[in-house]
Amino acid sequence: MSSWAIVAIVAIIVLGLVEFAKARSGIVTDEDGYKRLVPREDGQARVELEATRRELVDLKERVKVLERIATDAHSGDAREQARIAAEIEALRSLPARSEEGDKA
Repeated sequence: MSSWAIVAIVAIIVLGLVEFAKARSGIVTDEDGYKRLVPREDGQARVELEATRRELVDLKERVKVLERIATDAHSGDAREQARIAAEIEALRSLPARSEEGDKA
């Protein structure tokens, strides 16, 4: 068998495997030659879709929380709270005076 025949056979096998993998995953070619995705009609596809929807809702909630954190840190109230917290910490670092030392 010549080397060109071997190359042709290998190419045909690879092309067949690629087309088989596409068809198995739901990618088909219509009569106009366009490739499109055909959804599977089994229970697993519905389960995967529902899991994806739940994950999307969870991610949207996380983004909302992160947006709130990012915007609240720069509001006037947040700056005021940070100022008060810094003042409290500064007062804590002062040495405590005893009542006896104040009377003397």
